[in-house]
Amino acid sequence: MASSDRDFCTLCYDDGTSSKAVTWCPECEVFLCLDCEKHHKKLRISKDHKTMSTKHYNKLPKFMREISSQCKDHQKKFELYCSFDDCPCCVQCLTDKHQKCQEMKSLSDILKEIKSSASIHLTDKDLKDVKENFEEIIKFLNIRMNATNIQNLKAIEEIRSMRKSINALLHRLEKEILDDLESKYSKMKSNMNPLLQQLKLQVNCVSHMQREFATMTEYATELQMYVGLTEIKKKISQAENFIKDLESADIFDEKNIEITISPALKSILENAKSFGDININISPTTLQLKAGREDQAQYVVPSIPCIEHINLSMLRTLTIPENMKNMGIIACRILPDGKYLILDYLNKRCHLLLFNNDGIFIRKVVTLLRSSCDACLVRNNTVAVTLGFTNKTVLVDIEDNSIKAIKLSHNCDAVASDDKMLIICSESQSTIVNINDMSQRTPIVIRADFISLFQGNIYSTIVYENIVRCYTITGEILWKFTCMHYDIESPRGLAIDTHGFIYLSCYGNNNIVVVSPDGRTCKTILSEDDQIKYPWAIDINRDTGTMIVSGVMRDRNYDYDKGDSDSTDDSDKSDEISYRTAFVYQI
Repeated sequence: MASSDRDFCTLCYDDGTSSKAVTWCPECEVFLCLDCEKHHKKLRISKDHKTMSTKHYNKLPKFMREISSQCKDHQKKFELYCSFDDCPCCVQCLTDKHQKCQEMKSLSDILKEIKSSASIHLTDKDLKDVKENFEEIIKFLNIRMNATNIQNLKAIEEIRSMRKSINALLHRLEKEILDDLESKYSKMKSNMNPLLQQLKLQVNCVSHMQREFATMTEYATELQMYVGLTEIKKKISQAENFIKDLESADIFDEKNIEITISPALKSILENAKSFGDININISPTTLQLKAGREDQAQYVVPSIPCIEHINLSMLRTLTIPENMKNMGIIACRILPDGKYLILDYLNKRCHLLLFNNDGIFIRKVVTLLRSSCDACLVRNNTVAVTLGFTNKTVLVDIEDNSIKAIKLSHNCDAVASDDKMLIICSESQSTIVNINDMSQRTPIVIRADFISLFQGNIYSTIVYENIVRCYTITGEILWKFTCMHYDIESPRGLAIDTHGFIYLSCYGNNNIVVVSPDGRTCKTILSEDDQIKYPWAIDINRDTGTMIVSGVMRDRNYDYDKGDSDSTDDSDKSDEISYRTAFVYQI
């Protein structure tokens, strides 16, 4: 094996001298100087050993220089090869580790003519193909980067063009209103200026009379005073009449300049929460790579289970309080913290009920006075609940119980969310709501009684059609799965696991069916034999791999008198009472 002193002869170095090595013996795993090499070739045990120069030896990759011909565990030479474990073995390994291995071969037979075998040519070709693939990938990514740069510049140009258009519009509107302001201001000013001039003349006249009156009182005779007072009184009367004429007109009405900003402009400040949306649209790649051989190392990809390997194990059943056993569960959800949320419909009212991680009832979150159809987790502690024909969906904060309504143009039946968008469906059309700003897109033609979102695709069921459909986000059908071909009746709730498998709660024949991500195959994973009866709502927590399904449970100990008689018919009055609850499984 390789030594840290590979430039020195191993044998001489062991004797305490430092002789420069010229060759390496792979079989003895020693460096040899010129003298030791001569003795090495003369010894009977090593005369047939093939040596190589130290220069060529040091050109080998480090991992190859560290390969030993001896077993590290037993310090014996490798003589055998185990095809099952794909490794060389010594005789002792055969006894210790490979007793059950059947395909043991002679290592010398395996190594015979290895350098001239087809593996050399194939490996060389594989290396070239892999390199070409990487080069193609780099070329492809450079092209994509250039395209992305162009798209970025176009987006910047479009944003700035819109900004310029808005600026131009605002500039024009501003100029129009400033011109209007200047016109009305000038008119008011031109009306007041002549009046001011007249008033100043009147003031000058009165001032002149005051001066004359002062002179009269000092120097005039009695007759002059008498006549002068009469004349001054006339002028005072004329001035007073002038003032009265001004008062009788609208001269003294206060005319104030006011401005009312257009509501359309104000709405921009109030309603425009963003300049727009930046979306990354994904399309299939055009990159074509050379396929590797089946027996070579594979790329590391996420392990997707086969549908036949999907199985469930029961974790728990929600414990329903005695006074709530007449509930009708129309939706059940697993919250991020592992708690459970139930949407219960009873006596024309809907209740959101919270259960802890062990399935024990905690509290009633909120009561809705409208009939509800579905519920889903939106983000954090917010849950969306659809209100059917009222064309409304409400957002409920399960922490502070606050409610906010979203008004739509169609019925609100099914609802689903993926933390970015909220899709609300009816049997005729659907609307996508942006969770960040609550803006709504134009309704698209996606019909659904129940719905789910996964990786940008929309999955839906229509109960009476017995069909599952997969749509793009724009409403185009990717595939459909016809349930009646597999004796599946009335698929209601559906949920998607982390690998894209679709889980259906089939009310009509009491089972849970999983459908492959491409919609081609299916498998029943729960049935009546597993105590599944009338399954309705279903949900999957993709992070934990847990699934919750609402169904019917039979209870011989149930006290009917504690229930709500308005919602229970006489057929339920028996020794064995059925009530709805939810079952939790681990996928």
